[in-house]
Amino acid sequence: MISRIWHGWTTPGNADIYEAMLKEEIFVGIQDRNIRGFKSIQLLRSEMGQEVEFVTIMIFDSLDAVREFAGEDYEAAVVPPKARAVLSHFDERSRHYEIRAERQAQA
Repeated sequence: MISRIWHGWTTPGNADIYEAMLKEEIFVGIQDRNIRGFKSIQLLRSEMGQEVEFVTIMIFDSLDAVREFAGEDYEAAVVPPKARAVLSHFDERSRHYEIRAERQAQA
């Protein structure tokens, strides 16, 4: 399993706009692509004074699945033009990590 991690920042005034865009358009579009090996996506948000940081964490079965999502240069950030318009800055490259262990909480 592969975790793809990416960071982007907005102004506080654009943060809610960007979050809604992610949830209502971008994440839905990713899911609608039916990428083989795509497992999930998480959105993290942190208020940082003059900026708001967003982190996306995507889980894939393999790097081949990541390539199906992002293309052959799979580390390149996938940021639609509409999202770029409300971001102050963002990682140009995503980081990828092999998930080596995962443990669920016991009930």
